[in-house]
Amino acid sequence: MTNGYKVIGNPKSRAMRVLWVLEELGLDYDFSPDPPHSDAVRALNPEGKVPVFLMDGEPFTDSVAIIQYLADTHGSLTFPAGTRERLRQDGFTQFAVEEVDGALWTRSKHAFVYPPEKRLAEIKPLAIWEFDRAMKTLEHRLGDREFVMGDRFTIPDIILGHCGGWAVPAGFNLPDGPVGDYLARVRSRPALRRAMKRAV
Repeated sequence: MTNGYKVIGNPKSRAMRVLWVLEELGLDYDFSPDPPHSDAVRALNPEGKVPVFLMDGEPFTDSVAIIQYLADTHGSLTFPAGTRERLRQDGFTQFAVEEVDGALWTRSKHAFVYPPEKRLAEIKPLAIWEFDRAMKTLEHRLGDREFVMGDRFTIPDIILGHCGGWAVPAGFNLPDGPVGDYLARVRSRPALRRAMKRAV
């Protein structure tokens, strides 16, 4: 196993982001599709959350931290820390996590994550409203650029592209027009297809 990298987690989870980045970077890695809260996951992360990313056997968690680390370490998919471009890129990453991923995760928690007695049916329309609002903001912020940072594909594109794939089966509608075209463009990348094939 070159690099000592291993990804653990259901490929229908945020573990796919890590697989996608590893494929974009052309890195070797091992993969184990263990579900959240399984014994294999809890042995490495007591919270039971995935993905778990192993480097030489040491576990790390949180998909955004993992993929940004990989981008920084391998000098791709990112602008250098301390630059204005990185400041702008990190702003898009925060937007993707807080506004887009946040709406999807809120819906998911009340659909199947929380115990049944804690789920609120009225959350779904609110989450859809938040997602639709985020898509309008993305259209404004994206403009006519190929990717959120221009012609350079970066970490926030990975997060937004992953959210685009998550949204439809979760009952959200993707917009037509520039944002729909952008999400289709991002999700058509060969590295994502390779990651999805690896995860089957």
